[in-house]
Amino acid sequence: MSTRSPLLALVSALLVSVVTPAFTIETPPRVGVGKLTTEYKVDPVGIDVMQPRFGWQLQATERGVLQSAYEIQVAQSERQLVRGRDLLWETGKIDSDQSIHVEYAGPTPVSGQRYFWRVRVWDQAGNRSDWSKPAYWEMGLLNESDWTAEWITPLVAEDSTAPPPVPLLRGTFDVDGRVQSARLYVTSLGLNEVFLNGSQVGDRVLTPGWTSYNTRLQYETYDVTDLVRSGANVLGAMVAEGWFRGRLAWRDQHNIYGDKFGLLAQLNVTFADGSTRTYGTNKEWKAASGPVVSSGIYDGEVYDARLERDGWDDTGYDDSNWNGVAILDHAKDILIAPAGPPMRRIEELKPVSIFTTPAGDTVVDLGQNMVGWVWLRVIGPAWTTVKRRHAEVLDSDGNFYTENLRAAKAAATYTLRGSGEEVYEPHFTFMGFRYVAVEGYPGELTSDNITGVVVHSDMEPTGTFETSNEMLNKLQHNIVWGQRGNFLDVPTDTPARDERLGWTGDAQAFAPTAAFNYNVASFFTKWLADVATDQKPNGSVPWVVPDVLAALGGSAAEGGAAGWGDIATIGPWTMYLAYGDERLLATQYPSMKNWVDFIHKAAGDDLIWSETFTFGDWLSFATTNADYPGATTDKDMIATMFFAHSADLTARAATVLGEHEDATFYRSLFNQIKDAFNREYVTGTGRIASNTQTAYALALEFNLLPETMRNEAGERLAADVSKFGHLTTGFLGTPHLAPALQHTGHIDLAYQLLLREKYPSWLYPITRGATTMWERWDGIKEDGSFQDVGMNSFNHYAYGAIGDWMYRVVAGLQLDPTHPAYKHVLIQPHPGGDLAFAHAEIESLYGRVSSKWERTTSGLRVAARVAANTTATVRLPGAVLATVTESGRAVRSAPGVSSARQDGDDVVVETGSGNYVFEYPSAK
Repeated sequence: MSTRSPLLALVSALLVSVVTPAFTIETPPRVGVGKLTTEYKVDPVGIDVMQPRFGWQLQATERGVLQSAYEIQVAQSERQLVRGRDLLWETGKIDSDQSIHVEYAGPTPVSGQRYFWRVRVWDQAGNRSDWSKPAYWEMGLLNESDWTAEWITPLVAEDSTAPPPVPLLRGTFDVDGRVQSARLYVTSLGLNEVFLNGSQVGDRVLTPGWTSYNTRLQYETYDVTDLVRSGANVLGAMVAEGWFRGRLAWRDQHNIYGDKFGLLAQLNVTFADGSTRTYGTNKEWKAASGPVVSSGIYDGEVYDARLERDGWDDTGYDDSNWNGVAILDHAKDILIAPAGPPMRRIEELKPVSIFTTPAGDTVVDLGQNMVGWVWLRVIGPAWTTVKRRHAEVLDSDGNFYTENLRAAKAAATYTLRGSGEEVYEPHFTFMGFRYVAVEGYPGELTSDNITGVVVHSDMEPTGTFETSNEMLNKLQHNIVWGQRGNFLDVPTDTPARDERLGWTGDAQAFAPTAAFNYNVASFFTKWLADVATDQKPNGSVPWVVPDVLAALGGSAAEGGAAGWGDIATIGPWTMYLAYGDERLLATQYPSMKNWVDFIHKAAGDDLIWSETFTFGDWLSFATTNADYPGATTDKDMIATMFFAHSADLTARAATVLGEHEDATFYRSLFNQIKDAFNREYVTGTGRIASNTQTAYALALEFNLLPETMRNEAGERLAADVSKFGHLTTGFLGTPHLAPALQHTGHIDLAYQLLLREKYPSWLYPITRGATTMWERWDGIKEDGSFQDVGMNSFNHYAYGAIGDWMYRVVAGLQLDPTHPAYKHVLIQPHPGGDLAFAHAEIESLYGRVSSKWERTTSGLRVAARVAANTTATVRLPGAVLATVTESGRAVRSAPGVSSARQDGDDVVVETGSGNYVFEYPSAK
């Protein structure tokens, strides 16, 4: 029985009521979720993927966080989603660590419909996140029958002896009712710019991009709700030749895809009462010539402002004297929504100097070899014409140099209308340049009046790389700018001369590097579809994609070059490793097989691939010495090695996709080719025919030698590098040279090549002022003269393939091929050369991952960042387990570390997500 007094009990109760709050403080969830994407994009509008895939990133401050489950909800309105009612689809709680490429499996999407979605996750301890912020995606027009607008072509006269003017097209329509939403769907035969009621629609340029137009033509989707008016409206467009009917490749090819301009535009309006109406191109539209006198990919643009038609794209304009249009019989079943990112104006560069050359030219130096155009501000009298020519470099005398542009004029000409300040930038062309020669400018040209506009596919930057060596940092800068300048809807080979084509060999060599610097998943998804589309019926892959060389006949029409056609296998596999995209791999898998089967048939029973034309190790080291013309590697041998490599990759793809019979077949084929290669090209002592760096590098990296011969091959490769003191490889051998040296115990030589500044080397162009990668090792020779003007681009990314080795090995940031997309990361730096530190990081689909090492007074410090929902293996070179600390404590007791062990001269640490700093003294 209690002896506690009633008064004491009352006082205690009052105290409790005072100190106990009347509300509950909720603990923030240990795990969050963000960066929601649909088909690699944030809130995409106008897609045609019927089962779009979702992705998200876990957000956590604690170490070792893994997702154990997720739940997704999808609704047709944001309100329904937030309320959690009337949902279109929900997964319920799914026990899975998958946070990328999660397929939508709800009701079939409908054309033009917007869908909202959100996700929440659980970590391995059962902690649940809050719901993410809503994201959305919107479907484009999914069926041919959805297109009620008609293809039209302008009835504007053209002079067959001159480039055609860019026609203006306009159509009027009335809107009766309050607009809730409006979508404009547009494509063209040629490039287009579109205007609605006097405003330009969207910020994309060079639309609809470049595809295999005969079978795949992209259309754009724009939200124009804010531009549509009640009452009268005007939709206008300009259509230029572009890639569709302009000059492409050499031999003055025109009209490769057709000889008529075409426009297809459709506006779908939804009113507040739920009703809908469609407006679009039809026979009532009008057409006329405009101020763009001519515009072409290679030659640039001529613009006469005196020919401008003020107000032509708005209401109140009198078009009674305009010409009509004709209905054009062109397919609609080839229309596709863009899978890749649009091209946009990305950045502006101000001049670093304006000067007069010894030859008297006024030249603007933008300080960077770039791709795009310049905008010009000018005041002057009517009839004044200002011409701008573009060049990548100056000659040894400091004069403007354009001979390497071959037949490309690469110029922009503007004639003033004389109405005060005028601003002009080209519309339907692009140039590759650092220098701009300006002629006819009235008054003094200053840096306020001219600006470079950088244009490329709007890819998300993902990777960074930095070291203590400024020359290496400049090399990384040049690699990135080479990619920026050549990734314009297709991976081109040079943006300056009369070529600018999607060369397949360059793309396969550079793809791993490209996937580090930028998120190129959707870019390659789009372009690889064109690779498969343009593949020949016999499986041969064109030299360039889109294939505009077929009309040339001969080998160019047949395609099938070794190391070039192998983009069919190397491209999809590289994207799979970088992004874990099994759907892309499955989509491209028939193309992979067809390519290998084509080679198999061409090689015959002895499995030695010959007879088919190939470029070989393009632009490898050459000399004028009679006794050593250069590092020439037998073309048939190179072809056979790539045959084996493609068979190997196809076998791996088959394994991933569960195609077990195919996997067995192509694995057996690889082994047979390997045996044939060794019989034909390898001596019993391990000497490979041609005895070049490329021969050994490819044989080693493609795993074509018996294990007993690998060391001997590595020694022979090292001996050749030591003999020359430099690399001798070309386009095909260069990506594999440093890895082959590293994997055979000669990383010191790989560093020697990487850090070499004399010709030939990666750094030599930097000593000559390069700001991008060059096509040749010696585009500018040591005496200041130029290489062959017929093929000497100063913006050509192929040799930038060394970037992949820099990120993986120098900095030590590597994906695990058995767990692609950086689901499991290998942090394994290889300090070398005179570097004091190296640092690489990448924004993977799971989040940011990084590796940084730096020398300390006593040893080495290695910092690693591992994204949530991933794990890592960290290899600490030259470490002793007992001396390794992580953030000041013994490594084995560090949170997030699951194990640490000695492995020879290294320590191997297994970690979960989080930030880690390992330190240890140098081993004695």
